Amino acid sequence: MSALPPGLVISAPASGSGKTTVMLGLLDALGRRGIAVQPFKCGPDYIDPGFHLAASGRASVNLDGWAMAGGQLDALVRGAAGADLVLAEGSMGLFDGVAVPGATGTGASAEIAARFGWPVVLVLDTRGQAQSAAAVALGFARLRPGVTIAGVVLNRVASPRHEALLRAGMSEAGIPVLGALPRRAGIALPERHLGLVQAGEHGEIAALIREAGDFIAGHLDLDALVAAAGPTRAGDTPHRALPPPGQRVALAQDAAFSFAYPHVLAGWRAAGAEIVPFSPLADEAPDPAADACWLPGGYPELHAGRLAAAGRFRAGLRHFAETRPVHGECGGYMAMGAALIDAEGVAHEMAGLLGLVTSYAARRMHLGYRVADLLNPMPGLAAGSVLRGHEFHYSTVIEQPDAPLARVTDAEGRTVGETGSVRGRASGTFFHLIAEDMR
Repeated sequence: MSALPPGLVISAPASGSGKTTVMLGLLDALGRRGIAVQPFKCGPDYIDPGFHLAASGRASVNLDGWAMAGGQLDALVRGAAGADLVLAEGSMGLFDGVAVPGATGTGASAEIAARFGWPVVLVLDTRGQAQSAAAVALGFARLRPGVTIAGVVLNRVASPRHEALLRAGMSEAGIPVLGALPRRAGIALPERHLGLVQAGEHGEIAALIREAGDFIAGHLDLDALVAAAGPTRAGDTPHRALPPPGQRVALAQDAAFSFAYPHVLAGWRAAGAEIVPFSPLADEAPDPAADACWLPGGYPELHAGRLAAAGRFRAGLRHFAETRPVHGECGGYMAMGAALIDAEGVAHEMAGLLGLVTSYAARRMHLGYRVADLLNPMPGLAAGSVLRGHEFHYSTVIEQPDAPLARVTDAEGRTVGETGSVRGRASGTFFHLIAEDMR
């Protein structure tokens, strides 16, 4: 295997600081220089990796210290071999994670940076402050041994005078400034209730990424940034990926069902499974030659009317489930249920493999890591398996008459009511599967 490229983590003190714009702009600007960048995303994010792929041409993979064992993290990072540089976009603030450590940590981006030896580029939203921003940067630089701040990107700078004051503070603190981004309109990625609109839905994604690349190239010292990357440290501990749900897997894949973790699908393929996509929104049934069907999460609530009218899809899915397993995650789980009530209170008939009825008319956020001890088997995994995943949705359960699939707790060990359910060969969960807990 070729040597691993050096890497950096693109992070910030808090969400909304501008790190995604910086990340996408860097992927585009460096790519135009002929630098092959392998993107990663810290934490359980379904949206950003799609934008990373669009900007870099390389599949972006999640690195999650709470859910993933060290061997899995190392194996995923070793996949960067052949690239020139690694850029890992952080989630939330640099040190933000859960209170109780999981498989290898709390899920904080700082843990990924320390594990792999990647210095951090800290994106600072400088609105409303000048020299005081240096105190923030200095605190981040000194908080945790093993986490190195390569430098800062000053974002939303109001004027040349503002920039001069910010740079003076950073100079006093000994913090390198890698660039200063002026306040500007544009390069705003549209948002939806789960975060960003998916890359595949954005009609002007190429133009948006090009604009971000021009913006970053014009205001960051790209040579200094690349030079600040640290050597990647990744071990070679053996790791067993999640087993595929079948040898030939029918995978729902369209605008309603797109939240499938790249590392999960890659693991299935590495184990020899064949993945056959189909589109419920195009009224396609799962491949009749498949021996398992998987419906990932997404936005079925935005397409509930079309799914209800997709008679061939719903009949084909019911027929498939008579003889072979079907599993759904979050949005896929809801589409397998009896009905989905949209935000306007209109009930839409779903596939009816399960008795689940969910509603977006009574919105309530469900967010967090999940540990699931399977009470019943699901495709590829036996009862008694312990799984780690993440839940993020706004739907409310109105009815769930079927047997629970798992005993589910959150990151702190508290019981979670969303247990998933099982009926015959059909099963589903609200959490998205990330890894099997092998301890």
